Amino acid sequence: MTRALISHAPLGDTSLPNVDMSTSLGGFHLPAPILTASGCAAAGRELDQFFDITTIGGIVTKSVMLNPRSGRATPRMAETPSGMLNSIGLQGPGIDRFLEHDLAWLEERGARVVVSIAGGTVDEFGKLAARLRTARSIGAIEVNISCPNVEDRGQVFACRAGTAAEVVNAVRRHSDPRMPLFAKLSPDVTDIVEITDAVVRAGATGVSVINTVLGMVIDTDTMRPHLAGVTGGLSGPAIRPVAVRCIWQIRQAFRDLPIIGMGGVRSGIDALELVLAGADAVSVGTAVFHDPSAPIRIQQELQRALGSRGFARFRDAVSFAHRPVDTRTEVDDEFDFITE
Repeated sequence: MTRALISHAPLGDTSLPNVDMSTSLGGFHLPAPILTASGCAAAGRELDQFFDITTIGGIVTKSVMLNPRSGRATPRMAETPSGMLNSIGLQGPGIDRFLEHDLAWLEERGARVVVSIAGGTVDEFGKLAARLRTARSIGAIEVNISCPNVEDRGQVFACRAGTAAEVVNAVRRHSDPRMPLFAKLSPDVTDIVEITDAVVRAGATGVSVINTVLGMVIDTDTMRPHLAGVTGGLSGPAIRPVAVRCIWQIRQAFRDLPIIGMGGVRSGIDALELVLAGADAVSVGTAVFHDPSAPIRIQQELQRALGSRGFARFRDAVSFAHRPVDTRTEVDDEFDFITE
């Protein structure tokens, strides 16, 4: 199917309100705040058949590793109430093929790019960062230290402040010092603010929250785990309240830290909830599996939601829920009769 045969008319709504949708992620400037989520749209080539990927904020690539990786055994996906479970295991072609094939195409296409990287050791992360140092057209790097569906749980570096910091420090040392780095964090921790503090001190520009939640499904017919890898990452609407909570807690602790929010976003209103909690941009993931045009649709819905609430700029809505309420209006007036 070629671009010429695809109608984009429903997505090119000229009735959108006049809202400045631009945002910035630690020096990486975006004309719009909606990104794809790593692992859900490869490098954007497939989605570009359904909408112009240059019209959203940017593409976050599937996490790339140093060497080719076949991933985990099948079955490795399962439906769950209000979501899905995956145990893909970071399948991918490796950094060489990624640079030659995927990144080259994204550069030619003119898309804004966040490259997600993953490794089995701190050293691998450092080598990946070094390979990307001279690559053109990269706006930021997302350091995936939190993938819950890898075989070795020790690879989930984000579960401990010390290991999370080690990885980020290695990536920072091998990257261009001007390159924004976003540590992708796991919600499967006791204190996400502690992990955030560790990665920021190690050199992270900001954080991406949240990755999927570790989960499991048992087939009641076979009476065995459904996934070959037993556990996997839960995504979809079921985890959105967890994402909102994590973003809220991080924003309360770090007023100016750039945050990319994600987790269960299906609509512009869902995205707005993450923005009000403190997200400077929002990644859309699982929704694309049933609606490949979800990123641009959600971006337009978010623009309408902002306009209908009186926002002239997207940036004015970021962290809005943290602003103090007018307690005189909402509380004191109601009980004035007590003191009169």
